[in-house]
Amino acid sequence: MSSIYEKYNLKQVINTSGRMTILGVSTPRQEVIDAVDYGLNHYFEIKDLVNKTGAYIADLLNVEDAVIVSCASAGIAQSVAAVIVKDNANLLVNLHSAPITVPREIVLPRGHNVNFGAPVDTMVALGGGKVVEAGYANECSAEQLEACITPQTAAILYIKSHHCVQKSILSVEQAVVVARKHNLPLIVDAAAEEDLMCYYQMGADLVIYSGAKAIEGPTSGLVVGKRQYVEWVKLQSGGIGRAMKVGKEGILGLTQAIESYLKLEKTTGEQMVARMTPFITNLNSLTGISAKTVWDSAGRDIARAEITFDEAVLGRSTTDIVQALRTGEIAIYFRGYKANEGKIEVDVRSVDEQQLMTVFNCIKNLFTEKQA
Repeated sequence: MSSIYEKYNLKQVINTSGRMTILGVSTPRQEVIDAVDYGLNHYFEIKDLVNKTGAYIADLLNVEDAVIVSCASAGIAQSVAAVIVKDNANLLVNLHSAPITVPREIVLPRGHNVNFGAPVDTMVALGGGKVVEAGYANECSAEQLEACITPQTAAILYIKSHHCVQKSILSVEQAVVVARKHNLPLIVDAAAEEDLMCYYQMGADLVIYSGAKAIEGPTSGLVVGKRQYVEWVKLQSGGIGRAMKVGKEGILGLTQAIESYLKLEKTTGEQMVARMTPFITNLNSLTGISAKTVWDSAGRDIARAEITFDEAVLGRSTTDIVQALRTGEIAIYFRGYKANEGKIEVDVRSVDEQQLMTVFNCIKNLFTEKQA
């Protein structure tokens, strides 16, 4: 609806950065929109809705239980609170005011203590936890993780994300072995991951997903896992979860999105390569610019176009180029994590061929205008 852009004086956006929160993450399918619409226009006993949609999702994913939350970061906070509070009624409503005499340390690899748009340790603190970093920024072994466990440890947290350090970090399976040895729950934040079953099957006790990223649901999150832990997460609706409540429309929308997601044929990395090959060819025809296919650093089957700018030839920094394209008539957003290295990435999952041509023309015009 172009009128919405006009009504509020908003810029149209081309999203080549992927499923990013700052741009609204994703665009749900029609059956998901219909489920959201139904939820908006009907009443439910919310506790019953939470429990029964959770049971329905658990059956779809072959897990013990599931609960829909407002977003993945809320899932982290409520999962941390769940393993600290458990079913302690007093602590539930006094999490940040009562002296916490129960274990509250959350151990995670130092290279996983990242900022994903907000810091991981802020979400842990919101849940009443205290982060204990294991290993080093570029290394964490199972032994280093285990060395940080004390009687005050409440859980191990593992962040599965491209934001995290990938090299020399223990795997989820290795973290499971440490958690089992010390009888501790393992929480896995898999917000943008595409496999909704593998981490639970590996032995994680709670696994957190974004509802709006790979699943392409409404703004929401999903927590799946062992029944007792999920029940404790549900109890947080009477604690910190009250400030993170998800509406009935989000619950029904995400439930439908998950069901649809499991049936859909996924776009493969090779199909992404085919879509962006003409775009890469066009870019390679420009002086001072080169492009190639790269694969997702976190191991997902996602191919992207990496564009390298020769800053000396072009006469401007990559950061300046990114800013110019972002502030143009159409706001074009890239993955700019390597802009300091003169590189950006284009994610083609949320754009079509026509939009890719627009992106190419905007890049071309940026330097044509400069030369003119």
